[in-house]
Amino acid sequence: MQKPKIIAYLKPTCGWSNGVRAVLRKYDLPYEDRDIINDPSQRQEMIEKSGQMLSPCVEVNGRMIPDVSGEEVEAYLLANNLVQPNERKPDAPINQPCAHEIPQPSALQFKR
Repeated sequence: MQKPKIIAYLKPTCGWSNGVRAVLRKYDLPYEDRDIINDPSQRQEMIEKSGQMLSPCVEVNGRMIPDVSGEEVEAYLLANNLVQPNERKPDAPINQPCAHEIPQPSALQFKR
């Protein structure tokens, strides 16, 4: 099976981006990791190709999958027969937001 050409527009540290990386490692897929935070030209390219500003965005064989989680990337790869299912566990959560986007618990205050 020929491996797909993958360009991943990712943040250096982000739960969603790390989930995409974990899925690509799970299937031993080579990919270009494009840093959209430290390289504004990569972010601009992602926006132009995807038509939106949210990340991660993953281009697989020329088809852009915008605003995607690792879980969604895995589903796409499997549904399009680009990888075969395997029992390996990803080395990071594949459907988790960036740490600053995780809702924080707050105390409820009831008035009498």
